[in-house]
Amino acid sequence: MGGFFGTIQHKRCVEELFYGIDYQSHLGTKRGGMATYSSETGGFKRSIHNLASSYFRTKFEDELPKFFGEQGIGVISDTDAQPLLMNSHLGRFALVTVGKINNAEEIADKLLNENMVLSEFSSGRINPTELIGLLIIKGKDFVEGIENVYEHVKGSCSMLILTENSIIAARDFWGRTPIVIGRKEGAMAATSESTAFPNLGFEIEHYVGPGEIVKLTADSMEVLRKPEENMQVCSFLWIYYGFPTSFYEGKNVEQMRYETGFKMGAEDDTVVDNVGGIPDSGLGMATGYAAGHKVPYLRCISKYTPTWSRSFMPTNQNTRNFVAKMKLIPNKAMLEGKRCLFCDDSIVRGTQLRENTEILKELGAKEVHMRIACPPLIWGCPFINFSASKSELELIARRVIMDFETGNKEATMLADAHTTESIKIPEERLQQYAKTDSPEYKAMVAEIAKRLNIDTLKFSKLETIIEAIGLPKCKVCTHCFDGSSAHTI
Repeated sequence: MGGFFGTIQHKRCVEELFYGIDYQSHLGTKRGGMATYSSETGGFKRSIHNLASSYFRTKFEDELPKFFGEQGIGVISDTDAQPLLMNSHLGRFALVTVGKINNAEEIADKLLNENMVLSEFSSGRINPTELIGLLIIKGKDFVEGIENVYEHVKGSCSMLILTENSIIAARDFWGRTPIVIGRKEGAMAATSESTAFPNLGFEIEHYVGPGEIVKLTADSMEVLRKPEENMQVCSFLWIYYGFPTSFYEGKNVEQMRYETGFKMGAEDDTVVDNVGGIPDSGLGMATGYAAGHKVPYLRCISKYTPTWSRSFMPTNQNTRNFVAKMKLIPNKAMLEGKRCLFCDDSIVRGTQLRENTEILKELGAKEVHMRIACPPLIWGCPFINFSASKSELELIARRVIMDFETGNKEATMLADAHTTESIKIPEERLQQYAKTDSPEYKAMVAEIAKRLNIDTLKFSKLETIIEAIGLPKCKVCTHCFDGSSAHTI
């Protein structure tokens, strides 16, 4: 996904910018970058590093004395190199983006046909942030340029623009990814994750609306474009991506997870001895479930943070699975002879969960039950790339459906191996599997539990997560669960 942070102040901002960006580290794994501007020298300073095998903090800490300025932006990205520096009729500016551009090739061809130049080819691919920059400079001003982005991009794109006298923040037209504005005396800030604010002294001032564009100076925020009425904010911000202390649309991440777990625990009649969470995103749900189910919460699995505080994303899937396994350590003393229930954010492929279940039972767990914070993932994410899956057939729920509908597991495996969608399931049939407690839904969940060697498996209801988020269903993107919102790709 990725996350960004920017601040404009009356004093040197470099250190606060650095820490504000670092607080986005859980959102991206590929590259990190920061850019500042100094009114005293009239110059920009930029640095970009690969984060594939290290942390933002370790890459940039030694460079801080080389930076200058009272305003800056930065990003932890899952795409190519950012920030970009550009010079055009709009003036000099730096740009960072967060989102997913599904029609990048189409936009690139259009720009090339207009005799524009694409210069950033990090990793041999089109740099999506450069495409956004080129669309922006086609406008007579920044607002028209950003509206040009809204018009052309299929997917999502939020951005921060650092000019010589301001920071411009523009949220994705459908509001899929968040931007939160903070204020303190003599300074303003914009961030993907409001968890960056408390320790830097900022208070939340404004939640940027879908399609809204705001301009920040050290003392003010000016709305350049009013927000759209419609919104499709990603539900996974609360379920998975968000840091526990962050707020989106006024709703705290940990509070949402707790409420989801509490309701699920209160409604569940499964007899267990204790409840635990799969670190980190399953912990909030687990504390709520334990309270609702009236059983003890125990840390049966701990995350080893000294060297495994974050899973970097090796391209090899086997390596990724190994890394994910190494950072989580089960506690035999809490498991032995117990009927243990665990909460987790989601099940994507299921590979890691199956291995974890085997280990838990080998260590003496009498039973292993799983409760998942969201409904089954049946559709892939076309908007912010929640799942790294190249094909929906990598989703375990979709594979089970394919097996049921075709009666041919080998055909499903072959389609998955070639990452194709050659075997089509009618949309109306998929909807039957997505409908909670339908015969198809119950059979799918039972089969997933069987394949993962779980004693019982239950997923949160869509209605429960919507209620916990506290927004109308029409304002929350639930495409992964029910296939809705596809018309806004």
